[in-house]
Amino acid sequence: MAIDNLFDSASSVMTVVSFTTFVGILWWAFSRSKSDIDAAARLPFDDEILDQAAAVTAEERTHV
Repeated sequence: MAIDNLFDSASSVMTVVSFTTFVGILWWAFSRSKSDIDAAARLPFDDEILDQAAAVTAEERTHV
């Protein structure tokens, strides 16, 4: 009978720990500032600009 009580307590503790972790992840995800989100949204386009600049310099080297 003592083992049943132990498993019931462990189950309750794990439920509380899991819920606390879930709430923590939600808080972390939604507490980001707008500038962080905007900077992350621009990353794919910044890469294209760098690729275009590299292509232009490669073309300039071949026109020598």
